[in-house]
Amino acid sequence: MHSMYEAARQAAIFRRVKTENVDKLLRKSSVRSLHRGASIYLQGESAHSLFIIIDGWIKTYRMTPCGNEAVVGVYKKCDTFGDEAVLHDQIYMSGAEAVSDGAVVQIDACFLAAALSEDLELCQSVLSGSIENHRSLVQHVEQLKSHTAGQRIADFLLSLCGDKTGNCTVILPYDKVLIAAWLGMKPESLSRAFRRLKAFGVTIKKDHAIIGSVERLASYADDDPAEAWSVRH
Repeated sequence: MHSMYEAARQAAIFRRVKTENVDKLLRKSSVRSLHRGASIYLQGESAHSLFIIIDGWIKTYRMTPCGNEAVVGVYKKCDTFGDEAVLHDQIYMSGAEAVSDGAVVQIDACFLAAALSEDLELCQSVLSGSIENHRSLVQHVEQLKSHTAGQRIADFLLSLCGDKTGNCTVILPYDKVLIAAWLGMKPESLSRAFRRLKAFGVTIKKDHAIIGSVERLASYADDDPAEAWSVRH
């Protein structure tokens, strides 16, 4: 239960809300444990709940007309998803599935709507958090469009390093097929790009990435993509 409150208080949508008001909202919410592969909701389903991740990783995806799955979001601890529930009578624009064991806070859409109508601070905070989430998605799309495959992986690994400097070892949080889908490439392209990163001090051992120098990898990620293609690929 403590982890539920901790995750919610750190969520971007509640960052500007008084602790007691967040706790009041959570007292009427529930915790849902998830196993890897569990479906949380489907594309087109009525948006019944907003979710906050306590532990684990979640993907959101859309099914294309020809039946292929397109990954549109990957979320970690303290992230929120299912933001459609903030607005009344919406449907989920994508499906959501657990890609690891974990747990989420599930906040009922009707109760959330009532709380938003009564609390301007909560309303403003949720709006601010939703804008922040949208900005992160736009930045991700920008990276897909402007960066080489190797640079996209470098960006991904750096996001796992957090504020660390120097050498760093990170655990790949989910399988390489999903990493490839999230980074807009095929699994075989991911493997080739991982091999290229050896020249920049990155070694992949099963589900671990050993980074010799965070600074060196960051410099490569920030290179002009045209130069990265012509010189290093």
